[in-house]
Amino acid sequence: MAPNPWTPDEDEHTLQYERNFLAGDVLAGTGYGIQLVLYLSCASYLWKKRRQGWQPRLLLAYMTLLLVIETIWLGVQTETIQMMYIDNRNYPGGPWQFFLDSQYLAINVMFDSTFFLLTFLSDLLVLWRCYVIWSAAGEKKVALSVIAFPGVLVLGSFVLGTLWTHYSTQPTASFYSDFPHRIGTAYFTVSLGSNIILTLLIIGRLYSYRRKLLRTQAIPAEMTTHYISLATVIVESAALYSTFAALFLITYAIDNPTNQVWLGVASACQQISNLLIIYRVAHGNAWQKDTLASNPTGAIHFKSKGETTTQLPGGMDTQPHPDVQEIQVGGRISAASKEKEEEAKRGSKELELEEV
Repeated sequence: MAPNPWTPDEDEHTLQYERNFLAGDVLAGTGYGIQLVLYLSCASYLWKKRRQGWQPRLLLAYMTLLLVIETIWLGVQTETIQMMYIDNRNYPGGPWQFFLDSQYLAINVMFDSTFFLLTFLSDLLVLWRCYVIWSAAGEKKVALSVIAFPGVLVLGSFVLGTLWTHYSTQPTASFYSDFPHRIGTAYFTVSLGSNIILTLLIIGRLYSYRRKLLRTQAIPAEMTTHYISLATVIVESAALYSTFAALFLITYAIDNPTNQVWLGVASACQQISNLLIIYRVAHGNAWQKDTLASNPTGAIHFKSKGETTTQLPGGMDTQPHPDVQEIQVGGRISAASKEKEEEAKRGSKELELEEV
């Protein structure tokens, strides 16, 4: 195949960066549309509950702040594309070289600063969710000790992120220059490391709660999926963001041009994960600090033939279970015949044997 005579006089590595930079911005814009839909859904619900305590108002303010910063970041990206590919298309070395040489401009300082702020605020949300989930059984001291190390990592990422933003926006540097690149790699490593640790802590705790519900409360496995399902694990742990952030970090560290694509995807997934967490909290589906502690032996109500739903601790409904009148968690039975009581006890013993 004959070479394209209209290809810019640039090396392939630079051309790949220019292609991926544009593709990453398109994906970031797509993610922004998803964020808007989730934001409007969460905001409308939280606004109705604004008089029911401080948490709805705080979450509404938090997600609004994130949306404002994300909007600024996306607007800066749009302006940067215009400057690179239109206003300065004949810059020596091409659009990508212009981008690297213009990091000191105010618009590019905003680009780095807003990205850094979004990452830090998102890390704080995941840290908070880890604390809430670990303290759901009333063990607040244990929860504080568990999040201590990830909390230090989050603070460390804040310091490194501040340094990365400062040194990347100097007139003679960019975040791909040698020193800023080393700081940036350390920054993203620490930030991602804290997210991975928090993700594993959340997943491990949710799994332990599932075992506890099955073992100590004699609840059938299918009834625990409302609290501990695959969707719960993915949303509560922000695992979606951690996955794409890892791809960005690896490609950024080795100077692979696809890091620009993963940057846009990771940023979008980060904010989508935040909004999904807030959505679950707003609708009462997320874990709270007193989910287990406030009602460790709460009643599970059923109607015969599956006419009503199951009530788990925290007020969440699960799928109906047939042929049971009313069972109180912990093995006590009321409003049921002697035959129902014996059946429930046999089921409890079978579940305990399965756990062993």
